[in-house]
Amino acid sequence: MKNFIRKIEDFRCEKCGEMVKGDGYTDHCPNCLWGKHVDLDLPGDRASDCGGPMKPIEAIYAKGRFRIHYRCIRCGHEFWVREGREDGRKALLDLAGGNSVV
Repeated sequence: MKNFIRKIEDFRCEKCGEMVKGDGYTDHCPNCLWGKHVDLDLPGDRASDCGGPMKPIEAIYAKGRFRIHYRCIRCGHEFWVREGREDGRKALLDLAGGNSVV
């Protein structure tokens, strides 16, 4: 990822209440997969003043990893992220439905 800014931050998920231990790459809840719109241009920049909930709208499994597509329910901003190491497999599989490519 070009110009990634690593931020180690713990947070409580605003969707499900899970306490999330950040590792510097954590940008969503591993339990429910929801996130918060905090970055503007670069992952980790924390420059967005939107702060809206980021809804996981789809997941695709390809090349041995999931990618999650997000949409901010406040401003409509969309982006893709890689799965986190702690992400729940059931949540990822449910989100992927039939959208898997091997």
